[in-house]
Parts: sequence; structure tokens; C-alpha cells
Amino acid sequence: MLMYLASLNPIALFRSCPGGIAQGLIWGIMALGVFITFRMLNFADLTVDGSFATGGAVCIMLLLQGWNPEIALFFSFLAGVACGLVTGIFHTVFGIPDILAGILTQISLWSINLVNILGKANQAINAGTMKLRITSNFIYMPRTILILFICCAVIVVIMYWYLGTEHGSALRATGINPQMTRAQGINTDVMKVVGLALSNGLVALSGGMLSQYQGFADINMGRGAIVIGLAAVIIGEVIGMSIFGKRMNFMLRLSFVVAGSIIYYLVYVLVLWLKFPADEMKLLTAIVVAIFLAVPYLKGKSANSFGALARRNAKLAKQKQNDGKEEGSC
Repeated sequence: MLMYLASLNPIALFRSCPGGIAQGLIWGIMALGVFITFRMLNFADLTVDGSFATGGAVCIMLLLQGWNPEIALFFSFLAGVACGLVTGIFHTVFGIPDILAGILTQISLWSINLVNILGKANQAINAGTMKLRITSNFIYMPRTILILFICCAVIVVIMYWYLGTEHGSALRATGINPQMTRAQGINTDVMKVVGLALSNGLVALSGGMLSQYQGFADINMGRGAIVIGLAAVIIGEVIGMSIFGKRMNFMLRLSFVVAGSIIYYLVYVLVLWLKFPADEMKLLTAIVVAIFLAVPYLKGKSANSFGALARRNAKLAKQKQNDGKEEGSC
């Protein structure tokens, strides 16, 4: 045990934290995309694993062709929008269930990324010869974190504004009560397609940023992305509700989605620093998501249980008894 503790280097943990924050901000953008489908539309979209890799592949290939990094990210976003449109058409036009529609698009994107975009399993760029604003180079890490923070803040503000407009309210209503939304004359199919397009656009944008950050794109880079996105959403919501409770407005909800992603990656860095096997990190992610999903349910169940009711009644009875004694003494 002493040998294990002696092998842990606090300086290494300190040096790894900025990288964890940067990756948390990148994946936070992806989590915002997942938030649109998971929370706004109540749509189980599994396209994410494919569109994330597509965004990264498009960005890297455009950089290899000499394109500007910002323009490459814009086209990554458009590629994600196209992926979302395909899933939306599968679901709304052809009547394919939401999960199967996402799986079909995801499987198709794996082949498209491999054959039509990357041309092989992975492609890398020479980050030293390119003027990248988002890089894992430790020297430029403060600048990278600042740029990513500004990007996240801008996206949160834009989402807050859009979802407060008439069109955005229609999108939110589609997820809350589609029957009533249709009764109001809103085309819920169009709203679903728009939501899926925006969601996967943000996911692909995040994939493009990650490919710039790590200097390469891989056809498997999106594997498990949906789990990380859900983890960020759930962790952020649980922590936000525990801090603000009913005072947590929609802006705070969006902000805590990004915060949840940062917390997730800081925990990831900590666990790796503790020499947890890297091959078992997916298991850790599943456990973390299961715990944070279970906490609100168990808390609500405990509050509504017979035991909790008996404790509240006993507390009220004791309070009435004390009040009666005070009146008698007077």
C-alpha cells in the first residue's frame, strides 16, 4: 500500500488537469447536442456515435487539404446536420422507431467515414506545421481552454435564445406533449427533424474540435460518445439541482450540462492518475451514469415512502405537543 501511494505523483495530476478541463469543454458541446434530443425531444438518438466521428473525419480531411481550421469546423457542423436529417427522415417519413433510426444512421456512417471520407482507419495531421487554435500542446493549453470556454458560452447563449423563441418553444413542446402540440397546428415531424439536425450538428462540431485537439481522426473515435454525453447531462443536472434546487432556471441547466462534462473528465483524469486500468474506463462510465440516474429516483422514492410519511407525522405530532405545552404554561 505504501509503495502504491509513493508511486502517485501529485505534480502529474496537476499537469493533467488542464487537459481534462479542455476535453471536458469539447465534450460539453457534444453533451449540449445530446441534451436537445434526450431532454428536449425525449428522443433516444443513437446517431451520436457516428456523427461525432463524421465531424472529426471531415475536419481532419479538410485540414489536410489546407483549409482554414475554423472553416473546417463549420463544415463539420454541416456534416452533423446532414446526419441528423437522415435520422429524422428515417423516423418521420419511413416510420422507423427512434432507436432503430439512429442505429441505422450510425452503422451507415461507420462505412462512410472509413471509405468515403478518411479512406482508411485513421488520418493524422502535423499539428506543428498548422496554426490550430485548439491544441493539446501544454504550452498553448491556457489559450485552448479560453477559446473552448468562449465557444461553450456562446453556444449556451444561442441555445437559450433559440429555445425561448416561438420556433424553439414549439420544439420543446414537441418533446413534452406531442399530441397537444399537433392540436395547436405545429408539425411535430418537422420539429423532430430540426431538433435532430441541430443536435447532431453540435455533436459533429465537438468531434471536429476533438480531432484538432488530438491531431487525428479515427473511425472509432465516437464509440461510446452517447454514454459520455448522457453522463455529462445527468451529472450536471443532479449537481445543479442539489445546489440551486427549484431556483435552477434553463440557462443554469444548459451551463451545468457543460459543467457535468468537465467534472466527468476531471474524474476520468483522477481515476487514471490512481492507476485504474484504462481498458475498464467504459465500465466506470457505466457505473457513474447508473449511480447518477438512480440518485434522483431513490431520493424521490425515499421522500414518498411510508417511512418518510411516518417520520413527518411524528414530527408534526411532536410539534403540536410542544405547542400545547407552551399554551398550557401561559
